[in-house]
Amino acid sequence: MSTLQHDASRPYNLQEDDELTQECKDFISSLPTEDSLCQYNGFWIPTCWHYLVEGYLVHHIDCQEHPLLTNNSHVLVPNLDLILYNKNEVPNLTAFTSLRLFSTHLPYVLLPTSVKDSSCKIVYLCRNPKDTFVSLWHFQTKLNWTTDSLEKALDKFCKGVSSFGPYWDNVVDTFLRYEEMKKQPSTHFRRLAKFLGCPFSPEEDAKDAVNDISRLCSFDNLSNLEVNKSGVSSRGVNYTAFFCRGEIGGWVNYFTPQMVEKLYRMIEENFHSIGLKF
Repeated sequence: MSTLQHDASRPYNLQEDDELTQECKDFISSLPTEDSLCQYNGFWIPTCWHYLVEGYLVHHIDCQEHPLLTNNSHVLVPNLDLILYNKNEVPNLTAFTSLRLFSTHLPYVLLPTSVKDSSCKIVYLCRNPKDTFVSLWHFQTKLNWTTDSLEKALDKFCKGVSSFGPYWDNVVDTFLRYEEMKKQPSTHFRRLAKFLGCPFSPEEDAKDAVNDISRLCSFDNLSNLEVNKSGVSSRGVNYTAFFCRGEIGGWVNYFTPQMVEKLYRMIEENFHSIGLKF
C-alpha cells in the first residue's frame, strides 16, 4: 500500500492542493511556518480552512448492522477543516442525514461565532499530554511526515509547535478525558448520549446496547476489520496508520527521565492555574 509523502519544508496543503485559490495560497505563505505547520492566531495549523461549522450528534443503530463495520470512522464522521471545508467554502451537506456528526482538530477559540452561538453540541476529548505526544509521534513517523527523533519532537511539542498546538491552549475547554472513558466506558457513553440529547431508552438498556457499542468501537474489533486493514483515505493515508493501541501510561516505554521532567514542567506551567492534572 502506498504511503503519503510530503516535503516538510512547505505548508502541507501547498504541496498537494492545486485547487486552492491564489488568495488562499498567498495567505498561507504569509503565515509563520515550521515543519510544514502554519501559525494562525497562536495555533499551529497543518491546513487551509474556511468558514467552519462543528456539531456532535449521535445515532442509535443496531451494532450488527452498523456502517462502522464496513466503513472507516473518518468516512462516517468527516473532518470539517481537513475534508469538508478544505476545498469548498460551501460544501454540500445534504448527503448527511440528520442528526449530523462531524469532527475537527481545531481548538474551540478558533471556531467561528456562528458555531459558538448555535444550538449544536460540541464535545471536546483530551488525553494525557505524555500519551498524546507519543501517539502523535508514532502517527507522523508511520506516514513519513517527520524525521525528528523522539527527543527533538518533544522539544517542539513543549514549545507548542505541534499540529493544532500549543497543546495546553487547545485543552482549556475539556468535556471528556480519554483515560476516564477508557476506564469506565459505559458510564461515559451514557453521559455523552444524555448530553447529546439522545439518551439510551429502556429497551436499549434491556438489550445491553451500551456494552454492544463498547465492543463495536473497541480497538481489537475496529483494527481487525478488513476496511481498516486494507483501506486508504481520500487524502491517501492508509487506514492502518490511524490505529495505535493507546494504552494508558504507555509513554513510560518511550521517555527518558529528562524527557519526563521537561514535559512535567510544561504541564505544571500551563495547567496549574485551571487545576487540570495529568
